[in-house]
Amino acid sequence: MAIRDILAIPHPILRQRAKKVRRVDKRLLRLAHDMVETMREAGGVGLAANQVGELRRLVVIQIPEEEEARIYINPEILKRSGAREVEEGCLSHAGYRAMVNRSEWIRFGALDHTEKVVKIKTDGLLSQAMEHEVDHLNGILYLDHLVEHATPYRVDEEGQPLDTELESGEDESDTPSDLLEDDDVPASMKIK
Repeated sequence: MAIRDILAIPHPILRQRAKKVRRVDKRLLRLAHDMVETMREAGGVGLAANQVGELRRLVVIQIPEEEEARIYINPEILKRSGAREVEEGCLSHAGYRAMVNRSEWIRFGALDHTEKVVKIKTDGLLSQAMEHEVDHLNGILYLDHLVEHATPYRVDEEGQPLDTELESGEDESDTPSDLLEDDDVPASMKIK
């Protein structure tokens, strides 16, 4: 297993739709296990294959209370219900969080790493993580779900908000709006 580089916004692969997995083989399972190690190393809850440069419909999720990571192949959201505002971050936008809109609960389907069909109705963090990762597979970022008037804010390694004012010597290019309003960034990715 290997730790892979996580692509950062505004890398163009993050806006592309991943391709359906046609065959579960050793190469795919190696990728899944690399993704689990990468997610754990980065301190995340989930990771989609396109975040490590692979346009395949594969996600891994491990919520804090679970000992084992979940591997889902060709996951899809089958049904959503309700709406809630939650704090969310992304390994492709490390060091930032924002308030986003997510469903109260979802029903999703996928194959697991043994090619068994899995259908789950869930809420809470698992629901949020699954919506976030399936969005990645569809080229959608958490920034596309920002609560009205919300902007990403910087957080420390423990996820605690940092002072929003620039400290002396801090490069202004590190602020969220500068990260996302580059001339090379598509309009759909810019914070309004």
